[in-house]
Amino acid sequence: MREGKSDSGPVTPVEVKTYRDYSDDFVESRHQDAALPDGFKWVHHNIFYRAAAAFLYVIAIIVTFFYTRLSLHITVVNRKVIKESKGSGFFLYGNHTQPEGDAFAPARYAFPSRVYCVISAANLGIPILGRFLPLIGGIPAPESETQMKGFLRALQDHIKRRHCVVIYPEAHVWPWCTFIRPFPEGSFRYPVMFDVPAFCVTTTYQKRRHGVKPRITAYVDGPFYPDPELGRKEAQKKLCDEIHARMCSRCENSTYEYVKYVREN
Repeated sequence: MREGKSDSGPVTPVEVKTYRDYSDDFVESRHQDAALPDGFKWVHHNIFYRAAAAFLYVIAIIVTFFYTRLSLHITVVNRKVIKESKGSGFFLYGNHTQPEGDAFAPARYAFPSRVYCVISAANLGIPILGRFLPLIGGIPAPESETQMKGFLRALQDHIKRRHCVVIYPEAHVWPWCTFIRPFPEGSFRYPVMFDVPAFCVTTTYQKRRHGVKPRITAYVDGPFYPDPELGRKEAQKKLCDEIHARMCSRCENSTYEYVKYVREN
């Protein structure tokens, strides 16, 4: 990125945030420590549950269209590559820079595929809304080995049903961040495990003609396939490196820092 520049000349960031390491949280809530409840059901086969989920998802799609276009001003580039999933389930990786937008926007990127997003279990603790998140596509990240088994069953079910599963490997939301943070290789085990393609979407920021907040250009890339000639560990590392490199390259299209992140000495 051309740091501190915009399309119309030098820009002073609205805010400067300092961080110690990449695990720092910049978006916290009073429900931050909420845990996944005992007996959480990962896969639902009940016809009434699925009908309710489908109905709520249609509403979410409508909200997504207006929110991403009229409020966030997102332009999507290269969405056509999603067709290369060839009707199979797939994983979509993205940089985590919009607290609300990252929950809504993937439904637009992957449309018409049904989208499910891996979320923090703490989100289930949000009053009223939290209990509906699994219905509209939230898959809580596991917090124990026992929960991991249920989590993998849920991923397998969605991939078999040709859904899109969204993962933000950076884990923590850094609002308006214009660079890509390191990715844990473990986040890329799932395309290897289920032998399906992966895609990535990179959120970048540019100065708007009017207003202070940036406009957003989201670049979709892929497909990236697990290398069948490698073992699982090597294949997930290669996939991680390929996607990280592509997203870093796309971030060069960010030309405006609304928030500047500076590492503490």
